[in-house]
Amino acid sequence: MRHARFSVLILLTLALAAGCGSGSKQAPPVTTTAPATTAAAKTTTASKAPGALLPEAASAAQGDIPDNQVFVTFTGPAFSMKTPEGWTQSGGGKSVTFRDKNNIVRVVVAAGPKPTVASVKQELAALKGAHLENPPVALKIGGLPAVKAVYSTKSAPNAVTGKSVQLIVDRYELGQGGKRATVDLGTPVGVDNVDAYRLMIESFRLR
Repeated sequence: MRHARFSVLILLTLALAAGCGSGSKQAPPVTTTAPATTAAAKTTTASKAPGALLPEAASAAQGDIPDNQVFVTFTGPAFSMKTPEGWTQSGGGKSVTFRDKNNIVRVVVAAGPKPTVASVKQELAALKGAHLENPPVALKIGGLPAVKAVYSTKSAPNAVTGKSVQLIVDRYELGQGGKRATVDLGTPVGVDNVDAYRLMIESFRLR
């Protein structure tokens, strides 16, 4: 009987030892981690509105666009619009500026949703150096829904006279087919370009 009990104890001891040994050799559980998705990857970058239109203090000469001004049609890859003949043109493609002294017209076309009164108000609030003169209102330009607002900016002081030029800017935003156009029509304070600028914006067409 002693021999039998001794044999049973040996077997139990071996079984426990084997169990402990197999536990120590178990591989750690396999875990899989999905690639991290950043907030930037989830969010589509919204189109950024062009900065405020700024006058040049060095450009002292200014004046109304004359009643007999000849207009020619500018046709580019992104838009077409009637512009005063003889004005200096800079830029190209989707961003073009037309200038005569401190009479400045700038058109920027980019991908983006149709503008709303709320979106234009938010954009103008974020423009550095701009002061909102008239809040955004909805209207139509060439049959397209549009939003118009008015803001003002000032140039840096003239190095000689110390005077600044203040610009009043009519901003129009139009949207069509996933494209968004921002048209800034800038006029120095004291200059009357209402009729000429009305002709220009009413002729504007997205392409």
